[in-house]
Order: sequence, then structure tokens, then C-alpha cells
Amino acid sequence: MARVGGFPRSRPRRLRLFKAVRDLVAETRLDPGNFILPIFVNDNVDKPVETKALEGHYYYPPQSPELVDLISRSMDLGVRAFLVFGIPSTKDYHGGEAWSRDGVVQRALRFIRGEVGSKPILFTDLCLCGYTDHGHCGLPVNSRRGMVIDNDSTLDIYAKIAVSQAEAGADFVAPSGMMDGQVKVIREALDNAGFTDVGIMSYSAKYASVFYGPFRGVMDSAPRFGDRRSYQMDPRNAWEALREVLFDVEEGADIVMVKPALAYLDVIRLVKENVPHVPLAAYNVSGEYMMIRKAAELGVVNGEVAVLEVLTAIARAGADMIITYHALEAAEIIRSGKIPF
Repeated sequence: MARVGGFPRSRPRRLRLFKAVRDLVAETRLDPGNFILPIFVNDNVDKPVETKALEGHYYYPPQSPELVDLISRSMDLGVRAFLVFGIPSTKDYHGGEAWSRDGVVQRALRFIRGEVGSKPILFTDLCLCGYTDHGHCGLPVNSRRGMVIDNDSTLDIYAKIAVSQAEAGADFVAPSGMMDGQVKVIREALDNAGFTDVGIMSYSAKYASVFYGPFRGVMDSAPRFGDRRSYQMDPRNAWEALREVLFDVEEGADIVMVKPALAYLDVIRLVKENVPHVPLAAYNVSGEYMMIRKAAELGVVNGEVAVLEVLTAIARAGADMIITYHALEAAEIIRSGKIPF
């Protein structure tokens, strides 16, 4: 029986009654073309080997048909962008394998370009932690405060890594060390070497987070002494992230990033609202990935629904692209048309 006077006149539920209508008015839409899939190339394996710390992901030899198959399969699902990480056979104080012409990432890039051409968008992580015997993102030096990471000498090495990765075929280099001035130095090095078309996706607001644990296990990149709180951001700060982003934009970053994603949705929103003209990436990191995976294994959540809900939240907060270990799983769900919302 209708209410007298037609109350209530406004009924938001009219837009939720049927899935077709919900899809029509959805404010946030996931697309595999906005995902970036991390890939691990490892000089210590001769065939794909599943990583122990990051279930469902593999180490790939840098010049293997399986690596090409992974990229081809991903592109068939609409995932066209990849972030390449390297595990070298040897490590040293300076991380020399990071900028070697024959480094693990450099050989992988050349191989991919030779087999697949220019179709995939190849990002390369630019850092030292996976290449050094001390596990830090920069060079440790003795100071009156004890052992510290020297910012400026590290920048010289970042410049060499950037040029080496660009020469090998990177579309974007992604400095993740949180050294002051890293974007400026890298941009100048790339331009001076003639790589004006190679972009920079900067880890602009990278927090000192517990959620990196599985990744550090995969990369064997945990610090051998101390921690990274002197250069990665304090989880208690949000406005500082905006300051870091603005510095990177001024220095020439083409894409900025917030990392991690789930515990920092407020930071993603803050950056997007204040720097709307610059593409924003969010890194849905390894610990976040494994939380959902383990919860699904225990039957606590429906894994497929949880994956899409989490990625939707990151996009809704303002991320234009999402670096995620869920990329292929999410792409398969989206392509199947079985989005569970």
C-alpha cells in the first residue's frame, strides 16, 4: 500500500535492485589495462620456481620461454604493464649487478623485447637493496651517529642504473629508494644519455611498512643491519607524503606512487585531490596480497570477491593504476564477466 504523500520520494535502492543497473551507475570500474604485474627474474634458477614467500608467483630465468609465455598470457587478459625485479647471482657493497649491461634485469629486458617487441609496457624497479650484501637501498657510511645511508653518493649509482635499464629497453624506470633528489638526478641522466622518452614512475610516498615482509623474502633484500626508517616514510604522517609527491613532480616524475595501498587509502585520496593532474599509482604490496590469500585458504572470506573489493577500494580512493600480485587473478574474473558486485 502506497504511503500517503508518496514518502519517501527519494529511493536510492532503485539504482541497486538489479545487477545491470548497478553496473550502469557504478562510480568505480576495474580494468585489467590499469593493472601492473610484478615479475621476478632470477639468475639463480634455470627453470620457473615458485617463490616460498609469495605463493602463486614464480622466479623466472631472465631468458626463458616461460617468461615470454607469462607476458603473452597476461596481455591476452588485458594486463599490458609489468614491473620487473631482479635477483642477481652475486651481491656486493655497491650493488654493481644493478647497473651491469649483463645484469639479470637488463638481459631479461632485451630478451622480452626480442621476443615480444614493444607491446608490453616494461617498468623496472630501480634500487639497490636486492643487489647489495647489506640489503639497504643506498650506500651505508660511518658517521657521528653511527652507520647511516649516504644520500648523495647513492644518487650517482641510481643514475647509472637508470641509463643501463633504459638502454636495455625499459619504458619507465621506477626509483624506490626514497633518496632525496633521486628523480632530478635520474631525469638528468636519462636526458643526457638521449633517453628523453623513457619515463619515471617514482615511489614518491613509500612508507616503512610491515607489509613488505613476503617481498623481502622473495628478493632476499631485508637489511642486514638496522632498518629503513631513516629514509622510508613514517606511517604516522600523511601531509609529508604530499610534500614528497610535489618534490618528485617538480623534479620530473611522470607517475607518482603511494606504497603500500590498503593501510594508506587516505594518503592515496590526499594525493589525488591535491595533485590531480599527475597519474597516480598505488602498490598493493606482498603482505596485503598474502593476507587475502591466507584468509581465503582458511575460509574466512571468498577470495575472488575479496580481491575485487580490495582493488576497487584502491581505485575508488584515487589510484589511476594498481601494481598488484592479484593482477592476473583479477583480470580473469573481470574478463569472465562474473564480477560479484
